[in-house]
Amino acid sequence: MHRKLLLSAVLLAACTALVSGPASAQLYAGKKISLIVGSPPGGGYDFYSRILSRHMPKYLPGNPTIVVQNMPGAGSMKAAEYLYAIAPKDGTVFGMVFPGALVEPLFDAKKKFRFVPTKYAFIGSIDSGVRLCVTYGTSKIKTFEDAQKMPSSFGGSGPGSSTTDYAHFLNVLAGTKIKIVNGYKGSRTTITAMEKGELDGICGLDSGSFQAMRPDWYNNSKLSHMIVQTSLTPSNELEKLGVPSIWKFVTGENRKVAELILAQQEFHRPYIAPPGTSAPHLAALRKAFDDVVRDKGLLAETAKAKLSVQPKDAATVGKLISDMYNSPPELVAKARHALRGR
Repeated sequence: MHRKLLLSAVLLAACTALVSGPASAQLYAGKKISLIVGSPPGGGYDFYSRILSRHMPKYLPGNPTIVVQNMPGAGSMKAAEYLYAIAPKDGTVFGMVFPGALVEPLFDAKKKFRFVPTKYAFIGSIDSGVRLCVTYGTSKIKTFEDAQKMPSSFGGSGPGSSTTDYAHFLNVLAGTKIKIVNGYKGSRTTITAMEKGELDGICGLDSGSFQAMRPDWYNNSKLSHMIVQTSLTPSNELEKLGVPSIWKFVTGENRKVAELILAQQEFHRPYIAPPGTSAPHLAALRKAFDDVVRDKGLLAETAKAKLSVQPKDAATVGKLISDMYNSPPELVAKARHALRGR
């Protein structure tokens, strides 16, 4: 019996040495990692990922190169499907998708999805954020109350994207009269359409991305109007600037519905790997992520770009998503109606 225990201990020590020893140190040596971003170049998700790609390699064993590849389409659904079913599981591919893509199957029971969100190998989220509804300076919609009283047109990428979903649920839960014009490839192209007079505004726009893309618009009523902020907890900074919280306009039973929808902002910038990604590679990616979000170089770059960094680790993101999918069916049904009208 003692000999068996001793043999087991020796085998365990040998396995540990293989994982943590010289072989582990070269896990990614000479390799290239593809970082798939489910949005076009130039937006907030792209900004974060390009900064991450410059600083994360030094925390990975073997110091691989990380190359960003944009894969926009259907509110990050294209990237989500690729990461779920096609991407290799050897740790050479991971990605960043809209949080809306991860919760879309919860809110759309009729559509068939080619991925199961709870099965992804979560790496973490680099930020939890506040989203805004913003109108152009010349728009007749200058306050949220204006959007409740007058018809307006707001741009969106499509169902599953925050720019579409948030405008839709504000129509249902807060009585706005927004006409949603879908088909814009990203927030940057939507903002350009606002400048051309094609649209009044945009909803579901991350406040940090807004500052990064249009720093001259931020808190400048001649160029834009920040008519409402949406998050579980209002931003003190935005409140000081006079931007009202959604909770001024969504109350009672509707608040519980909105809270379920807004829970996705707690994992606002999620990084995921394919289900079944090899354990050593996944462990390395998770550790590197936890290290890089505290990296001075990354924090300096994000601060310069006015991008917030409020990270959550893999376990936290996984639990948040699991909790959403375990929500009471009647609450999910109400949220589904708010987002899809059915």
